[in-house]
Amino acid sequence: MNTHTLYADRRARLAAQLGTGGIAIIPTAPERQRNRDSDFLYRHDSYFYYLTGFTEPHATLVITADGETTLFCQPKDMEREVWDGIRLGPEAAPAALGLSRALSSAELAAQMPKLLENRSTVWYPFAIHAGLEGRVDGWLQSVRARVRYGALCPDQQRDLCSLLDEMRLVKDAHEQAIMRRASAISAGAHIRAMQRSAAMLRAGQEVREYHLDAELLHEFRQHGSQYPAYGSIVAGGANACVLHYRADTALIRDGDLVLIDAGCELDGYASDITRTFPANGTFTGPQRALYDLVLASQDAAVAATKAGARFVDPHEATVAVLAQGLLDVGLLDKNKVGLAQDVIANRSYFQFYMHRTGHWLGMDVHDCGSYVEPSQVGQISERKDPLSGESIKDRPSRILQPGMVLTIEPGLYVRPAPGVPEKFHNIGIRIEDDAIVTQTGCELITRGVPVKADEIEALMKG
Repeated sequence: MNTHTLYADRRARLAAQLGTGGIAIIPTAPERQRNRDSDFLYRHDSYFYYLTGFTEPHATLVITADGETTLFCQPKDMEREVWDGIRLGPEAAPAALGLSRALSSAELAAQMPKLLENRSTVWYPFAIHAGLEGRVDGWLQSVRARVRYGALCPDQQRDLCSLLDEMRLVKDAHEQAIMRRASAISAGAHIRAMQRSAAMLRAGQEVREYHLDAELLHEFRQHGSQYPAYGSIVAGGANACVLHYRADTALIRDGDLVLIDAGCELDGYASDITRTFPANGTFTGPQRALYDLVLASQDAAVAATKAGARFVDPHEATVAVLAQGLLDVGLLDKNKVGLAQDVIANRSYFQFYMHRTGHWLGMDVHDCGSYVEPSQVGQISERKDPLSGESIKDRPSRILQPGMVLTIEPGLYVRPAPGVPEKFHNIGIRIEDDAIVTQTGCELITRGVPVKADEIEALMKG
């Protein structure tokens, strides 16, 4: 399927879900100013791009239930195009993008009341675009002003995310192919950073976090990635215990572990890899003990990831391995916290592992899609959190289907604290891979970068 047909098919599938008299409004993202006379590098809205493949700003897509599609986009303007680049323009857009028609974005305010007139339901993404709700209200007021002339005004407003999230959650072959390429680029970037770290230390050079960040960025762009999928985490030593740390100026010392959480975005799709490695290429005993434990927990999570399983199953598999391992290595004292089942029940592991084991991945690095099984959303159980004492309402976790893509990223983060053996102080480890769910298991698309400790050491030797 060519991309022209691909986007048209998505629009048709969405139109079929809008209901009789339905109309959908999907804006792209605004340009955002960084400082005076300088904008951040533009990035389109993911929902809009999913339906159009169009990357220009100042655009809005309108779809009606009968399949008619209207794009409002920037008009051709030779003076502005000298400064900002060539615009597609409304005249060329229908043929180029497979749309019914296109109009200038300057006509949006005047045309929208006409498009909304005699419709029953207006769909748009709730809580995504600041000010959109107010603009829709204004357009509807214009429709109401014509009711004495027989115009009908939509009497329902619905969240378009509820439809698009379900569509985007299962990735088609086109999307999976892009994500595999993005993963391969990101894997190469991690390899480059690992090898650079060891080489610089062997040469007696000063290594700082930004040196390794530079290697990542070079590899991303070298292979055609448009930008990093998120702010890269490059954390040496104790910095790895800060979950959302950003690459900074900190010195990376011989003997430190380095945690890198980084992935590129390619053609609108994110990759997301974390590797933890010894800066000099050789794990110490305590580092290796905790690393092997995290890897074993990831292996358990990977085995639990398959069609028919629940989204929560990989997390529970990870926690089961970590709970026993924390007792085995002495980070938790069984005389104080009990056996592994007690560690799980009381969440004693939370001191060292405080996040979930994964998230959806796609156009957004934390991609859209419900984590609750839609067919069982009404089933609610209540429990008390053993740490906070708060009452928590649980609903059945999402059932995994082939084509869903998620991360699998267990970790351990050991901050100095009473009772924590000093040999483990300030060790932070996370191992993260991206997985496409298959009928019988999952395909790990990020294993182009080694994950076993022995293989990492071998890679960093030369």
